[in-house]
Amino acid sequence: MIYNFRNFGRWAAREFAMQYDATERPDPEIWLELDETKRIDLVIDYHRHIGAQLETPELHAVAHVVVENQVALGEVTPVPETLERLLDEGLDRHEAVHAIGSVLMEIMLDMVDKPEDESDINARYKRELALLTAADWRSQSK
Repeated sequence: MIYNFRNFGRWAAREFAMQYDATERPDPEIWLELDETKRIDLVIDYHRHIGAQLETPELHAVAHVVVENQVALGEVTPVPETLERLLDEGLDRHEAVHAIGSVLMEIMLDMVDKPEDESDINARYKRELALLTAADWRSQSK
């Protein structure tokens, strides 16, 4: 039997080495190769590990995963630039992911509450991320 060790190495990296830590950027290639459910589970595990008490851990994890997915995709979205700006303004990476996730979730909730609103949600997301500051986030999260 012939083994493909390169594939094994990728599998090992993905399955064993991938531990989510919101304070560190996940390797984009490995992150995007993971199944969406695995990403959510990793985020839930991280929050359990740090002792976070969350009312809805799955929903919280989904917001993290969407933000991390957008970071991993690179400049296709405004998220990587926003994340870097928030870090430069003094937020730690986990706080910055939460700040971006809060904008995302607010837009998603508005979509559910106002399905007749046909405005461009991508334009709104980009606009609201451009306006998001560390100071605003800190004042909201108190």
